[in-house]
This record gives sequence, C-alpha cells and structure tokens, in this order.
Amino acid sequence: MANSELQPVRERQLGHFLTSWVRDPRAVGAIAPSSPSLGRLMARGCGAGARVVEVGAGTGALTRAIVAAGVAERNLYLVESDERFVEILKTRFPRARTVRGDATWLGQHLEDLTGTVDFVISGLPLLLFSDVRKRRLLASAFRLLGDGGAFHQFTYGGICPVGRRVLDGLGLKASCLGFAALNMPPAFVYRFERA
Repeated sequence: MANSELQPVRERQLGHFLTSWVRDPRAVGAIAPSSPSLGRLMARGCGAGARVVEVGAGTGALTRAIVAAGVAERNLYLVESDERFVEILKTRFPRARTVRGDATWLGQHLEDLTGTVDFVISGLPLLLFSDVRKRRLLASAFRLLGDGGAFHQFTYGGICPVGRRVLDGLGLKASCLGFAALNMPPAFVYRFERA
C-alpha cells in the first residue's frame, strides 16, 4: 500500500485514539500513539523466541516495535479493552492472539500462559490507577511471567509509577530503562522484576 493510501487509515486510527481518550482518559493514558523511539525502549530485551504479552495495546504502536525487535507474531498476545482498537490490532497483527478485556484480570484472559511469558509490555496509564488496581495488574502479570521475566511500563511522570509499598508487597523491584525524549509527551520507561 502506498504511503498516500496509508494516510486516511492513519487519520482514522488517530481519530479513534483521540475519541477513546476523550471518552475515558483513565483507560487511554495518552492523546497520541507512542513514538518509534518509545517503542524501541519498551521492547528492549525482546527478541526472537520471546513470548510477549502487551496490555493496553491501543492501535499497535508498541506492538510494531516488539515485532521489529524480532518477536514472532505467533508469540505475541495483545490485551485491549477498546473494541475499535481490538479490530485494528486483529487487522494489523493477524497471527497474534488478541483478547478484548480488562488487563488487570490477565489470568482470566491468558490462563494457559501461566509461568511461560518472558515480557509484559504495558501501555496502560498506571499513574491514574489506584494502588489496588496496580497491585492486581502486577500480581496478574507476574503469574504469567516465568523466572527472569520482566514487566515494562512507560510513564510521563519523572518518578516510578508504582510506589514502594506496592512493590515491596509483591516482592518486586523497579529500575529506569531510559527516557524517550522524542515521544509526545516525553516518557520514562521502567522495568519491574522479581526482587
């Protein structure tokens, strides 16, 4: 498809993104899809043979970066709550398993993956989550993650989006992977692992 033919598709997808953000900013934490620089940072460490779950996959901006890092679509599991985004994801990544649902209940959606996932990549607006929702999301994600698995999260705040009390309660540690200055708005990426 020529670049000029892609433009109307991109405009429609951006329109869906903005409409969803206006309707529920707590579910869609940004006003525009993630930039390629943020995608590369979020996909750091992912590669051929890795099994990856992406939560809050939106229109697939981070998904493209995960695939570009070498992850096969058949090893990619996308969780998204917005029905329109789910249809976009199914079209863009037909070999990935796409699930419509609340990411804080990952175990219900992807129970068959328990203990076998290498990375969970999150585009969810964790700064807007209560501690209860953060705890539920992380506990659910780490049930899916195998030994050495990691959870990657971006945030627009300069601090870790998960507080010490929640991390300690789940036996997790956080480290900053880097800063995507070219994203709109600029974003920090954090990696969560078992302590």
